[in-house]
Amino acid sequence: MTDAIVVRGANKHFGDFAALDGVDFTVPKGSLTSLLGPSGSGKSTLLRAIAGLDNPDTGTVVINGRDVTGVPPQQRGIGFVFQHYAAFKHLTVRENVAFGLRIRKKPKSEIKDKVDKLLEVVGLAGFQGRYPNQLSGGQRQRMALARALAVDPEVLLLDEPFGALDAKVREDLRAWLRRLHEEVHVTTVLVTHDQSEALDISDRIAVLNKGRIEQVGSPSEVYDSPANAFVMSFLGAVASLNGVLVRPHDIRVGRNPDMAIATSDDTIRATGVTRAVIERVVMLGFEVRVELLNAATQTPFTAQITRGDAEALGLKEGDTVYVRATRVPSLPTDAAGDFASGSRTSADAEEAPAHS
Repeated sequence: MTDAIVVRGANKHFGDFAALDGVDFTVPKGSLTSLLGPSGSGKSTLLRAIAGLDNPDTGTVVINGRDVTGVPPQQRGIGFVFQHYAAFKHLTVRENVAFGLRIRKKPKSEIKDKVDKLLEVVGLAGFQGRYPNQLSGGQRQRMALARALAVDPEVLLLDEPFGALDAKVREDLRAWLRRLHEEVHVTTVLVTHDQSEALDISDRIAVLNKGRIEQVGSPSEVYDSPANAFVMSFLGAVASLNGVLVRPHDIRVGRNPDMAIATSDDTIRATGVTRAVIERVVMLGFEVRVELLNAATQTPFTAQITRGDAEALGLKEGDTVYVRATRVPSLPTDAAGDFASGSRTSADAEEAPAHS
């Protein structure tokens, strides 16, 4: 697949702070790629470097075969949508979407046809005459996307476009954005700190940390085969059972210390069976989060099981249970790196003694 965006050797410093540290990055043509990472990881700086809003100190940016390093943003063939609604308050929805076309002196008939089509695509066909303050937050971002698409950009850049919206609206809009992308097929780069958002809608994810790209791959690749402990822990909580990192929903909880590990997978067998005490049971709709304390090491970790399993086991605070891994992500044995800040992990678990 041809690359629409190629960034090579990008470095960007703000004083002594390295926002980008030798970044090499490519985006396949027609893909939706997410830049994912914690605050200060460099994801927005990389997006702004692609846009030309903050040129890298060193390195190059190529868009569709054209070296645009140092080229002004308006000459790069990009559409840009920010987190905060950048709308002309005195213009209607139709006028906002048409603005870029009018600046380019397109014929009135072409502008009308294009705006009508885009408003239909983004679900605002009945809102042409409204002003931005008469729209919901989600509708304003749909308008912003329509305005960015109106000028037929080669690349669409989205900087936390749903970050200011509430959780339910965000969930609805990210599903809508995926459908929109499949309809318009514009090469898109999305900045987000929301792991679920990136995993849900992306073709590819680039995980950034401290100005560097830790891993690039499909959602399943970065989730199931993380490059290091940082990537694994940033994409979700992890626990360590006998030195093997596992995810909460890949932990089985039971009452019997003789929990058989019927598998030929040596990595899963190596996790053994761990005795733990329940600290808290939290209902999460059809799932239950069980917060546990390793009985041997007194370190906390979390398991996530179905509500049916939790009810069948009759789990409650203070109970002693036994846990084991059911699946282990493919993490390289020599993978170094810190855990992501805020991840809940346990220290190495001690195997439970055999039941006598």
